[in-house]
Amino acid sequence: MKKFMNIKILFKCYMLFFCSCFFANSHPPFPIGFSIPEIKIVTEIPHKDKDFAHIIPGNRKTYIYNSELDYYNDYRRSYYAFTWKKCGWDCMRHYEILASGCIPYFTNLEKCNPNTMHFLPKDLIKEAMQLEGVSYGKIDHTKFNIERYYEILNQLLEHTRNYLTTRSMAQYFLDSINYSGNGKILFLSRSLSPDYMKECLLIGLKEILGDRVIDALKIDYIYTNYPRDTKKLYGKGFSYTKIIEDLPVDRSNLEQRIQNKEFDLIIYGSVHRSCPFHETVKKYYEPEKIIYVCGEDCHTCSFVNVNTLFLREYDAFKG
Repeated sequence: MKKFMNIKILFKCYMLFFCSCFFANSHPPFPIGFSIPEIKIVTEIPHKDKDFAHIIPGNRKTYIYNSELDYYNDYRRSYYAFTWKKCGWDCMRHYEILASGCIPYFTNLEKCNPNTMHFLPKDLIKEAMQLEGVSYGKIDHTKFNIERYYEILNQLLEHTRNYLTTRSMAQYFLDSINYSGNGKILFLSRSLSPDYMKECLLIGLKEILGDRVIDALKIDYIYTNYPRDTKKLYGKGFSYTKIIEDLPVDRSNLEQRIQNKEFDLIIYGSVHRSCPFHETVKKYYEPEKIIYVCGEDCHTCSFVNVNTLFLREYDAFKG
């Protein structure tokens, strides 16, 4: 409990360490993870009447929910929900489970690189999985320490609200690069294919900075006025669509505006999928003003030597 109460201090120390590396010119990648919009987090722990949620990752037969509300409600009424590494360790499902007031049953979590899902409260999750009476897919309620379960769940919810929201992750992102400007930020991508890392970070930056963040191309499905069916998007659009008010921004004449150095920062939100205007950006902007974000699954990242990289799957860093 004491360790949990001191997590804010540890979080700040961690950020100072990485920022010091940044300014010392050693430039290790910054860990970053997925996150969840605050509006998706339950305000109180829901009533439980199921041991485990219905969905089993990778088993398409269990993907029965066409409504985001039904999907979340299944987690809310469950003590635990299955999750594990698939193509990568990080997954929106972890955050959806936590936001629902449920505890992830995360198999093989001990094998995860410490800097991957760095902000996920792994020790608390492991403790909850090891409570007496809990086994894979079943709880023996004659042995189950329900009081400790709810203590852990309350701690997990508090941690989720403090560190795992889109806003808090975006604030960590800005703090890590020591950004305190008041100008415009250009968030570049040519891909309209959903990439949870790109969407999570953009939502958080928009929540903090509003119309100062210019997304080009416009990632239209994160906005509340998105007119099309979100269920046709990846993951049926759950958790990341129709979150942000669509404030007017100017997306015109970007190359000329880059040459005029109109922007405080240039962020490549999905670096392996597109780097528009990259040669122009490198010509006119100092390396520390160009930020790269890699949200891909397990791979060997070819961008680990750039000046400032935020990396989701840290096994991709071989430096």
